[in-house]
Amino acid sequence: MPPAAAEQLGFVLQWLDLAGILVFALSGALAAGAKKQTLVTFLFFAVITGTGGGTVRDLLIGAPIFWVHSNKILFICFAAALIVWATPARLWRGKALDLLDAVGLAAYATFGAAKGLAWGVAPLPAMAMGVLTGCVGGIIRDTLAGEPSILMRPELYVTAAALSAALLVALTLMGLPGFVAGPLAALAGFTLRGLAIWKGLSLPAYGR
Repeated sequence: MPPAAAEQLGFVLQWLDLAGILVFALSGALAAGAKKQTLVTFLFFAVITGTGGGTVRDLLIGAPIFWVHSNKILFICFAAALIVWATPARLWRGKALDLLDAVGLAAYATFGAAKGLAWGVAPLPAMAMGVLTGCVGGIIRDTLAGEPSILMRPELYVTAAALSAALLVALTLMGLPGFVAGPLAALAGFTLRGLAIWKGLSLPAYGR
């Protein structure tokens, strides 16, 4: 990453990126566990879910693919898969997958928008980069697992990613530093997604 882009993203935003990768990788491994798959499949699901959104983002903004030049990202994904593999399934029952997905969605959407801005992308496309970063990994995971896409569920999902991305862009344009804008934007998206899971919040559906 160019020094100027790394400086603009800052320490906090880069930790949000790692948090998004970790929890999405965990959610991928959980999806493999729900299907009673082998360890190899756990590893594959963790990697594809943890890196999918960021890979699409980097291809679109012309950045080097973030996980290709460092061992760290794949190590995080492998560790997530091994954690899920080694722990009892009862620890991950209930809303675990949805809540992990919500954390990853908010963190990753925030970082994706910030990285777009850091690479000179205009504000609206930067918001789109945030949404893609937050949503694509979950879409790939659900498709491979043979589950209905998260996008087709009634609760707010893309809207939560858009909130984090839009808030990050807006706060950055207002002059707030990344270590303030990043956590605020991620918290907003996670709160909205969490309320959607808890209360079943959704946008009005097409009914004509």
